[in-house]
Amino acid sequence: MRSRSTLGAVAVLAGGLAAASLAFAPTAAAVSPGSATATYDCGTWGGGSATLVATQNGTAATITVTSAVTTPIAVGADQINATLTMAKAGGGTRVFTGKKNPPLAGGGSVVIGPLSGTVASGDSLNSYFAGVALKMVIFGVTVNCDAVTSQSPGPFVFS
Repeated sequence: MRSRSTLGAVAVLAGGLAAASLAFAPTAAAVSPGSATATYDCGTWGGGSATLVATQNGTAATITVTSAVTTPIAVGADQINATLTMAKAGGGTRVFTGKKNPPLAGGGSVVIGPLSGTVASGDSLNSYFAGVALKMVIFGVTVNCDAVTSQSPGPFVFS
């Protein structure tokens, strides 16, 4: 008899702990929209439409940029040092940085990221503002890109 009551107590305790852990588990954060496009002008390096894909995990966020800018020569993995500056609604900026890129073939579109940054709940970020939105350093050469349009379908809003 005693072993049944002990097993019952253990089962109730385990169930209670499981419920409590779910109650205190952090909620998954989401960014909306998950992807957007904007047009960039990179001067003599070209320009055009770029796709930005954002993810969020709490206050940590990443953005990957696939641009219309092409590289004239092959670039190895993790050779592009990039800074993406996003305008924050209401004032200020958030900066995403990293030295992450897949291997790029000569003549191919430049893909950068994921670039890492910190966000706060409610941040509404757009790469369109007065200044260099995307700065890339490739083999010691700096490429500055201005966003010439707002993001479509809209800014990234982080939860």
